[in-house]
Amino acid sequence: MDPQPTAEAETDEPLARPSESARTGAPRPLAPQDAPGLLAPPDAPRPVAPPDAPRPLARRLLAPVATLAGVAAAFAYVGAVDPNEPGHYPVCPMLRFAGVFCPGCGGLRSAHAFVHGDLPAALGANALAVVGYGVFAAVMALWLVRVIRGVPMRLTVSPVWWWGIGAVLALFTLVRNLPFGSALAP
Repeated sequence: MDPQPTAEAETDEPLARPSESARTGAPRPLAPQDAPGLLAPPDAPRPVAPPDAPRPLARRLLAPVATLAGVAAAFAYVGAVDPNEPGHYPVCPMLRFAGVFCPGCGGLRSAHAFVHGDLPAALGANALAVVGYGVFAAVMALWLVRVIRGVPMRLTVSPVWWWGIGAVLALFTLVRNLPFGSALAP
């Protein structure tokens, strides 16, 4: 039975002893084999990476179409199962425990009415949700157009916009819970 091969047998070179710099912790100078191209003459041609080939259209469409399919499935479910009948969906915890309408209260009833084409009932259940449906539709249309054109979708929202959205939600919640804002309550 042959003994196990050692590093010497595999490389045909004796094992290297640790250098003085390795023992002392001092950095050793770079050698050409350590960083090819780094120590090359400045006028030497550098290897150029091939440009990224554009992904096929079907692959680019996967994320937006899957997102759209998921949202369409959720709307189809809410359209088929009426949230106005008790027992199908859980009650809003904010309404149950605090007696206050949150910004999302009436959102399912709004989606149900929206799916059935009853825009006045959708606006009456949750007007902010209907605005959200419109914003979502615009963002989806923009995403699909950009994907078809091969332009990456970069949606960045600055902190000012986030604060503005939070302020609108807080104001909507406050107004819909006051007597003069009862038209916004579901």
